[in-house]
Amino acid sequence: MAEQIGKPGERVRLRLAQEEVEGTMLESHEPGIALLKLGSGYNIGIPREHILGGEVLATASVPVVQKRVSQTTGKPVIGMVITGGTIASVLDPKTGGVKWVASEEHFMQYYPELFEMVTVKAIRIPFKVASESMTSDHWMTIAQEVGALVNDPEIQGVVVTHGTDFLGYTAAALSFMLRDLGKPVVLTYSQRSIDRPSSDAHLNLQCAARLAIDTAAGVFVVGHATESDDYCQALLGTKVRKLHSSRRDAFQPVNTTVVAKVWPDKVVYAGSFTPRHTKPCVVDAVFSDKVALVKFYPGQTPDILDFYALKYRGIILEAAGLGHLPVSESSHSWLSTLKKSIRAGLVVGCVTQTVHGRVDPYVYSNGRELLDAGVLFLKDGLAETMLVKLGWILGHYGWKKDAGTKMLENVAGEFSDRLIGLNL
Repeated sequence: MAEQIGKPGERVRLRLAQEEVEGTMLESHEPGIALLKLGSGYNIGIPREHILGGEVLATASVPVVQKRVSQTTGKPVIGMVITGGTIASVLDPKTGGVKWVASEEHFMQYYPELFEMVTVKAIRIPFKVASESMTSDHWMTIAQEVGALVNDPEIQGVVVTHGTDFLGYTAAALSFMLRDLGKPVVLTYSQRSIDRPSSDAHLNLQCAARLAIDTAAGVFVVGHATESDDYCQALLGTKVRKLHSSRRDAFQPVNTTVVAKVWPDKVVYAGSFTPRHTKPCVVDAVFSDKVALVKFYPGQTPDILDFYALKYRGIILEAAGLGHLPVSESSHSWLSTLKKSIRAGLVVGCVTQTVHGRVDPYVYSNGRELLDAGVLFLKDGLAETMLVKLGWILGHYGWKKDAGTKMLENVAGEFSDRLIGLNL
């Protein structure tokens, strides 16, 4: 067996009998096993007796930023909100998984190129939470933090780092909660942690900062446009979904086109956009959690509505096709239960579970019956965006009586006049 090569956190090349293997050494709890994280992100265990030799390619240290860039450098000025997710995580050599960056300074060490591009006047870290563990309280906190930063006249825009899985919900929440937004608020992410050679974090963060100092106002999601490190794309916060579990270009626009192509040194817009302005942003961070998302499936009975009518104020139904649910011709018709629930005060919105396209109650009699029952047909709205919008509307005192009208208003670009082809 070869002498032990590499310490946890160091990048090594190990020579075996028939191949060489490169990766990052992890702490192993088995003395006879060398544990290695490969560039693909997978961990492998190698019996030490099979290691013939090797070398250390890089130590576990990272570049150190000695101090924050000065406000007198003349660089564009942004603010940042760090919330968690892979982009704010680093390899833990003890477990082979990732852990949160320890501090603001720790984050700066891993992304020195960002601080060469722009002056980051303020970094807020209100919490470090994976996106699947976020609640509406987290959305409202982010909105308050972002609102304070965008209303600072020195700050040109704000970058929010976030986990990928439920980023679309937060993007929608900020789109509704930040009223009269006159600057760019850019959410970004990484699918792969910054210790991996294939990480998308560096390009995503640089492109997010570039958009944050550009001319468009609004809430955007910025990330890889392709699997390669070519450029990023800016997507509207109410019209974006994560469509792949692991690809670097997982986020794509739905029923619309990209806002812009973004490189670290330029932005090329694909069409019209809202220009930045100087009106103060009004933070309207309210939310009712008594809303739910219900996906219809064949054979599903409508008694689930009885539960929601007792405990909730509104639901979004993911229906089939153009907004279809079983009605009069079905042995388990939803029509009478829907009428009863809506009369009892439940707000019921309808979107299509096909993702692309829109609901339309006027094509078949099925849809017209549901419309007459009081179901709101929410055009081409995304299910998660409509859920967030409904919770935001019902969070306002006195708005419930007008919830139907308000749900159909185009508040933050959530509805498209003209649908764009599939972007799969």
